[in-house]
Amino acid sequence: MARLLGTLRSSQPVARFQRCCGLFPAGEEGGGDPAEGARDCGACNGAGALRRSAPNGLRNGRGPQGCMQKYIVKNYFYYYLFKFSAALGEEVFYISFLPFTYWNIDHSVSRRMIIIWSIVMYIGQVSKDILKWPRPHSPPVVKLEMRTDVEYGMPSTHAMAATAISFSFLFATMNQYKYPFELGLVAAFVFSTLVCLSRLYTGMHTVLDVIGGALISAMLLVLSYPMWDTIDHLMLTSPFCPLVSIVVPLVLCYNYPRLDYYSPTRGDTTTILGAGAGATVGFWLNNQFVAPAYTSENVQLGFPLVTSKIVLVMLARFFVGISVILLTRQLMKSVVLGMLGYRYKFPLGDLEARRRLEVEVPYKFITYSSVGFCATVLVPLLHQLLGLM
Repeated sequence: MARLLGTLRSSQPVARFQRCCGLFPAGEEGGGDPAEGARDCGACNGAGALRRSAPNGLRNGRGPQGCMQKYIVKNYFYYYLFKFSAALGEEVFYISFLPFTYWNIDHSVSRRMIIIWSIVMYIGQVSKDILKWPRPHSPPVVKLEMRTDVEYGMPSTHAMAATAISFSFLFATMNQYKYPFELGLVAAFVFSTLVCLSRLYTGMHTVLDVIGGALISAMLLVLSYPMWDTIDHLMLTSPFCPLVSIVVPLVLCYNYPRLDYYSPTRGDTTTILGAGAGATVGFWLNNQFVAPAYTSENVQLGFPLVTSKIVLVMLARFFVGISVILLTRQLMKSVVLGMLGYRYKFPLGDLEARRRLEVEVPYKFITYSSVGFCATVLVPLLHQLLGLM
């Protein structure tokens, strides 16, 4: 067993998977003509983020230490498939899919997904900085990302988030709507599998990181599922909900595990908990004051018939909502950062100052809690004002 775990934790299975999918370091045997570009023989643990196309599929990237890593793509289907799949675990997906679910599908489903996503991501991020397992080494692995390479690897939070979101959506809708359970199960499995495999293809995680992330998320789903209705009821009705929703995440963020060097994990965790806190306060306010228009607890016999008019209304809700969210995020970033810069006497362009605990946590938390609140309260009111409900 120890030997198997050691193999799954090593970089070699990741490198072999990349080669099978047509991704090679430049100059490697079978990966292209070595004359196309010199292969860096030193260890480069940066990622290929700043890429530009070159002849014969040759690409390169600069890691955080400035080392160059060139690679060759021989199968562009896998390249774009896994690059797209990797984006399903990024902020651009969370900030679009979760609000879309709230505005267009079902509020109770969205509430459960957001709570589970927040819990799972917090546990995953903290576990990384407690375990401190390194990411795959390069060489032999080709790394296609740069930002996340400065974080630790175990567990894969992409794998955790994909598993949590896809299967919490399945569990929350299977009793709410009538549809083939097998179809939903396959869709959830395919979604989470694509995201998991994308972490191997991009060279960001070992096989054990991905398996561990998916299993941790699955375990949390199974353990928490019996309590979903109770948690949801308390979240909507308890007078202490707004206070708890703000104070507990803030305490967790300020007491995040400290590292010997800066890692974006604390900022990312604060972003997630802030968005979840703002959304939770919004859920509570809607139930207290706006109520029936924004709750949908009745069991449906099936999804409504999708017509062109419904599609247009859903798209209108989404584009109106996402525009408001992006404007809110940009506005709050500028306002909060300006206030913190004035309070702690640092120029707004000082990146090191923005990484300090007393700056990063309130900056991220206030910004994204405003985004969560806006998505669940202000945007639905705007929808109603525009006749999109």
